Amino acid sequence: MTTVETAPASTERWTNQWKELYEEVINTGLCTGCAGCVVSCPHEVIGYQHEEGHYKPFHLETELGHDNCVHGEKGCTSCTRACPRFRTWEQDADMHLFGKTRDDNAMYGQYRQLLLCRAADAETHDKGQDGGFVGAMLIWLLKHDYIDAALTSFLEGDGSTWKAKPGLARNREEVLASSGSRYTYSANTLALKEAQEAGLNRLALVGMSCQSSVLPVMWKRKVGKTGKPFLFNIGLLCSKTFDDAIFEELFLAKYGLRKEEMVKMNIKGVFQIWMKDGSYHEIDLKECHKWTREGCKMCPDFAAEHADISTGGIGEDNAWTLCVVRTELGEEVMNRMIADGSVVARPAETDATAMKLLRTLSIVSRRRWPEFADRSPSVGVPPPKKKADGSAPAAH
Repeated sequence: MTTVETAPASTERWTNQWKELYEEVINTGLCTGCAGCVVSCPHEVIGYQHEEGHYKPFHLETELGHDNCVHGEKGCTSCTRACPRFRTWEQDADMHLFGKTRDDNAMYGQYRQLLLCRAADAETHDKGQDGGFVGAMLIWLLKHDYIDAALTSFLEGDGSTWKAKPGLARNREEVLASSGSRYTYSANTLALKEAQEAGLNRLALVGMSCQSSVLPVMWKRKVGKTGKPFLFNIGLLCSKTFDDAIFEELFLAKYGLRKEEMVKMNIKGVFQIWMKDGSYHEIDLKECHKWTREGCKMCPDFAAEHADISTGGIGEDNAWTLCVVRTELGEEVMNRMIADGSVVARPAETDATAMKLLRTLSIVSRRRWPEFADRSPSVGVPPPKKKADGSAPAAH
C-alpha cells in the first residue's frame, strides 16, 4: 500500500504577480509559451503572439512598463498561480494530483500503468500518429459523454503550410482532422476562449508536457474559474519543439523539401519526412537543434508527468503508442477503452527500447533544468556519463 503524504498547511499569502513572472520566467528563458498566464488573466491584459519566433506572453498595458502590472500591484496574482514554470511548480502539481511529491528516482513521474496501445479502428489508427491512441481516446471520451470538446491543435488552411494552431475538436470528424504530429508549437490552451464562447464547459486538454502541467498547477494554486471546465488532461511526450523557420531554413534550403509537398513527419532518432511523391527522407536531429525553441532548451519534463495519461510514439514499433497512465481517472478511462475494444493494449515492458527511451529521455530533459530555478525537477537525476576524453556530453 502506498503511503500518501499530505502537504503542510500554507500560511504564507501568495503575492507574486506579473512582475515576478516576467523577472523569473519570461526574462530568463524558462517560459515555454504554454499560455497558462494568458487564459487565466481575469483582466485580459496579457497578450500572446502565436507566430514564428515568438510564442510568448507579453503585457498589453504599459502604464508601469512591460515588466509590471497595475492589477498585480493591486493584488491580482492569477498569472503566477497558473504558470507551470514558476517556482515550486513540479511539487505543487504532484501534491495536487498524487498527494505526494515524486520519489527521487522517478525520472518520468508518478504512474499507475505503463502500456503500449493502438487504436482498434483502422481509420483512427491510419490518420493518427504511431498507434493513433490520442484520437481513439478523444473519440471515446466524446462518445461516452465525459467531455463536450477537446482543446487540441490543427493545421491552418489546407494543411500545406504546416502551421499549427489551437482549436476545438467536438466530434469524430474534428478529432481525425486534428490527428498527427507537427513538431512546431501550438499553445492549445488558447482554444479555451472559443470553448467558452460556444458554451462548452466539459473539456479535455491535449498538450505537450508544459501545457499538461498548467491544469494541476492552476488547481493547486486556486486560479479562480479558469481550470474548472477541464475534466481530462492528455499529455504528449515531448523533448522539444522547433520554430516554424525550420521548414524554410533547413528542410527547403538544404534538402529541397517543400512543406507544401510533405504529407507526414515523425521523429524516431532522426527527423523523418514523407512526401507526396512517395519519397522518404531522414534528417539528423543534430542539424535541427539550431531551430529549437528557447523555452524547450531548459524544459525538464519529457514525460508530461502531470497528465491523466501521457502518451507518445517511442519504441521499436511505429504502429503502437506508449501510454503512461498516471491518475485514477486515467486508469478508469484506459481500462474501459480496453474492455470495450476501442484500443488494443499490451504491457510496455514488451518493448525494451520504449522503456529505455522513456527513462533516458526523461533524464536528459531533467538535466537541462537550470541551477537558478527551484531544484525539485533536478532531484535524483544521475550525472551524465563522461566521454572517453573525460568531457561531459552536451545537453540538447
